[in-house]
Amino acid sequence: MWERLPDRLEGRIVVLEALRPEHGDRLREAGADPSIWRWMRVGDVDTWLRSMLAGPDHAFAILQDGAPVGSSSYMSLAPEHRRLEIGNTWMNPSTWGTGANVEAKYLLMRHAFEELGCLRVEFKTDAKNERARAALAALPAHFEGIHRKHMLVRDGKRRDSAWYAVIDDDWPEVKAALEHRLAAKL
Repeated sequence: MWERLPDRLEGRIVVLEALRPEHGDRLREAGADPSIWRWMRVGDVDTWLRSMLAGPDHAFAILQDGAPVGSSSYMSLAPEHRRLEIGNTWMNPSTWGTGANVEAKYLLMRHAFEELGCLRVEFKTDAKNERARAALAALPAHFEGIHRKHMLVRDGKRRDSAWYAVIDDDWPEVKAALEHRLAAKL
């Protein structure tokens, strides 16, 4: 079941496509705003793109009206534990508040729980990133704590990471909450 992760997940606000080099130019445009990269491990879209295309994560381009506006990834894949992480998410500020991020998370979690059979989906963010933490709490994902000095990010700076998760027992409630939020955006 995990041998082949999805190439495409379709919603009504966004479509997620497996990241390909041809998404690069439009993602460079979408990622031009420096505020996007403040909380990311890397500081710019080109470094991020090289890393995502070369790395082990299953990255998606997030398309709105057919144009790439950001990205999110399946990461830390652990099929033997039926667990994965959704992360490395960024979107152009023009999409903030439109439901695009909510639907991207919904599509990724729905596939993880209903197709891959995940028991757990994890999220982590910089503990200081209040916007991301509020978005994760609103899913609602369960806050599980802070991992102090969890990783080094740009320029060797230390990052404390806030961890959140949704487990399969919680998925029906989380799914209903997300569907309710999305219905208000359509």
